[in-house]
Amino acid sequence: MTNPSIPAETRIGHVHLKVADLERAVHFYRDLLGFDLLFNMGSAAFLSAGGYHHHIGLNTWHSQNGQPPAPDTTGLYHFAINYPTRRDLAAALARLLDGGWGIDGASDHGTHEAIYLHDPDYNGIEFAWDRPREHWLQSDGRVAFSRKPLDFADLLAELGQPAQPDRLAVLSQYT
Repeated sequence: MTNPSIPAETRIGHVHLKVADLERAVHFYRDLLGFDLLFNMGSAAFLSAGGYHHHIGLNTWHSQNGQPPAPDTTGLYHFAINYPTRRDLAAALARLLDGGWGIDGASDHGTHEAIYLHDPDYNGIEFAWDRPREHWLQSDGRVAFSRKPLDFADLLAELGQPAQPDRLAVLSQYT
């Protein structure tokens, strides 16, 4: 019996996160990341990009005032938000920095550029922009990943203006 592959068009839908403080989490995902708040039901909220039923679900059903998971335990490492253009990735990074939020790291993986951060409940998030498949590195017919430093100045230049020196200074520790 062969093990059939999952269809290439398969996508992972929404992520639903347990949070300690719903309003704090809504502020982060709405005001810093730019998602639209669709519903706030008091103990759960649903946010979206572009009118989708929800990309992000947040709840305090079993986590009100809770603590983040301890290090060296299992759980969510991160989820990715894939932006449609490189400029969108640059705008997301700029909005985050303008909002006073930092990042945890960044890489150019060859197939995509990635910026790593965490939300107020320490859920890991990856901001990503995928290069077109024809630009992915290949090794013996297989995708080859790399882990090069992300060129923040070049990325932020996508916004049509020179990168602000204060932004680059904040990001310099990740190059």
